[in-house]
Amino acid sequence: MPRRAHWIFAALIVLTADRFVLAQAEPKDAFFDSDGVKIHYLTQGQGEPIVLIHGFTGNARFHWAASDGPMAKLAQHYRVIALDNRGHGLSDKPHDPKQYGSTMADDIIRLLDHLDVKKAYLVGYSMGGFITMKVLTTHPDRVLAAVVGGAGWMQQADDTPDSPLHQLADSLDKGEGFGPLLEALTPKDRAKPSPEQIRMRSHLIAATNDVQALAAAARGMSGLAVTEAQLKANRVPTFCFIGGVDPLKESADRLDGVMANLTIEVLPEADHGQAARSPRFLEAIQTHLAKHRATPAQAEVVKPAALVGG
Repeated sequence: MPRRAHWIFAALIVLTADRFVLAQAEPKDAFFDSDGVKIHYLTQGQGEPIVLIHGFTGNARFHWAASDGPMAKLAQHYRVIALDNRGHGLSDKPHDPKQYGSTMADDIIRLLDHLDVKKAYLVGYSMGGFITMKVLTTHPDRVLAAVVGGAGWMQQADDTPDSPLHQLADSLDKGEGFGPLLEALTPKDRAKPSPEQIRMRSHLIAATNDVQALAAAARGMSGLAVTEAQLKANRVPTFCFIGGVDPLKESADRLDGVMANLTIEVLPEADHGQAARSPRFLEAIQTHLAKHRATPAQAEVVKPAALVGG
């Protein structure tokens, strides 16, 4: 497991914090129907709701609810909800790129509706961070505050045939593995993974995922792009946490001076995975959310007009 965890961090999917044992109930599994797609989620704790959104190729249990992960710690004070994004974990895995992108943000809103939650905190890392950005710009009335880790501003211009996402999808469709992703996440001053390392890591990722679904998710991810106007109009208190040598730092840098109600923290010398597992990330989540506690009116639940699934 330690060896596997090491490479999975490099592939966007691990978020752990310092080791901690909490004597409380294990997360509960549940499912709901999101416009015809079955979505799996975990719940733990009581209080104001937080939705945790994992990264590409990950899942809620491994990313957030591992024995040393942040879910149990946050559940001491909050009602924590962690979903398997469509295409991942125990959720359904469509093979159509149109079933991803902005639809993944819609899943968050449908989950809140399903749980009769009026407003929630959002915490996302990597792909989950881009999903968080989409939700807070398109449905700000449903978000109390947000933490975006390992991600930033996805622009429509990022959707080009030679972009890492399309290169990744092409590689997966050809059965050539996750090389474009692993290379894209390697800091510029570090050696790229060798062909053998790519082969081994690709084999392990494929063993626990539906590769065709991941290819579709990669092709559809440009649907998470947001506009400059949306960022300037942002009214959701947002904290962005990024590693200093994370190649995705460029997307976080784009936010500076553009997005309203934003605070950015850079963890020096940390790459994509190191920032994710840093104890500072959990501390930043706790501090940011504590600054923006909900009022009684905000915390009320709402019964949606049309509840999807059960």
